[in-house]
Amino acid sequence: MEKESCCHKTKERSEKEYKDLINRLNRIEGQVRGIKGMVEKDAYCTDILIQVAAINAALNSFNKVLLANHIKTCVTQDIREGKEESMEELLAILPKLMK
Repeated sequence: MEKESCCHKTKERSEKEYKDLINRLNRIEGQVRGIKGMVEKDAYCTDILIQVAAINAALNSFNKVLLANHIKTCVTQDIREGKEESMEELLAILPKLMK
């Protein structure tokens, strides 16, 4: 699941999980480029705000998927191995995700 190398952790993801996350990020990146184009073309403010709200929703969805995968894999594995620091790490990140 998770590997430690030098100073940071990494995670091997399944091909399905990897593709899903990358596809989501590609869509979000496209949406951001679209908003940049709207600003460059002097689009009306509320039209831009609606697109920003769509990006926020897409990022929240990305976070939910990534968090669920993290809990199902990394956290579960660490708890089975008696590594409680993974739970502390999760509890520390949750308030940041709920802003």
